[in-house]
Amino acid sequence: MDVARKRVNVEKVFNEGKLTGRGITVAVVDTGVYPHTDFLIPYNRLLKQVDYVGDLDAPYDDNGHGTHVAGIIGGNGISSDGKYMGIAPDVNLLSVKVLNKKGGGKTSDVLAGLQWVMDNRNKYNIRIVNISLGGDDHKGEESSIVKAVDHLWDNGIIVVTAAGNKGPRSRTITTPGISRKIITVGCSNDHETVNINGDFISNYSSRGPTRACIIKPDVVAPGANIISCASKENYKPMERLSREDSKYEAKSGTSMAAPMVSGAIALLLQSNPYLSPNEVKLKLSRCCDDLGFKKNHQGWGLINIEKLMG
Repeated sequence: MDVARKRVNVEKVFNEGKLTGRGITVAVVDTGVYPHTDFLIPYNRLLKQVDYVGDLDAPYDDNGHGTHVAGIIGGNGISSDGKYMGIAPDVNLLSVKVLNKKGGGKTSDVLAGLQWVMDNRNKYNIRIVNISLGGDDHKGEESSIVKAVDHLWDNGIIVVTAAGNKGPRSRTITTPGISRKIITVGCSNDHETVNINGDFISNYSSRGPTRACIIKPDVVAPGANIISCASKENYKPMERLSREDSKYEAKSGTSMAAPMVSGAIALLLQSNPYLSPNEVKLKLSRCCDDLGFKKNHQGWGLINIEKLMG
């Protein structure tokens, strides 16, 4: 995260000390979020966990993926003296657990989780949903999950999703990233060889266009070897924890790139809370640095957070 923060040019925003994501809530639709110190001290920013897998009330993450994603969005780095701080270190986090300990899940659970976000958006001031998951594009824009994320978007909730790790072939964007409305994020440094699901691969970031010939991804961000919050292995919900139980680990993929953008948008919304999803997307399109890749690899380019705030 210390390297990635510099790459997306967020350090100047931090140095000015005004924008930290305070007051904005991001819903993390994933494997859950472990109660890491970086979310709990000096005060608890992990507002709630809704669990469609184990039906438990207390926050937990039996896989680690969702915790890592949440740390990129809004970990404050207190357990690393700020080194592994996320993009929006004061943002509120809301965990929607729809994936099991193996990282798999059912479409019905994802849909239920997205509906919960829709129903509770005002109660928790949910402005952003991060979806670092994806499935094969079998039904295109007729997919029920694409319709669900489009519905959130149309009701004022900004949806950010991972492009997928099925590159370098074209037409490999995963669902719901194929939606023409939501913000789909690819990996800017996917040339680095990384370990994804037990395979060492490079050039993995999924490429467009979609089946409907829409250019995707919309934007790219760092996603290779990102060190962020880790969940404690074999943690039991409500187990008594010490500060030493809050550690970090490296993960790679477009799942790590998407929360970089979610965190950036949280900063933007703190600065201008009345922006609509379409206005945010327009601002995002104007703040990126061209990496020289094809449009269906990089979209608008690498997100530049200093430009986004300009």
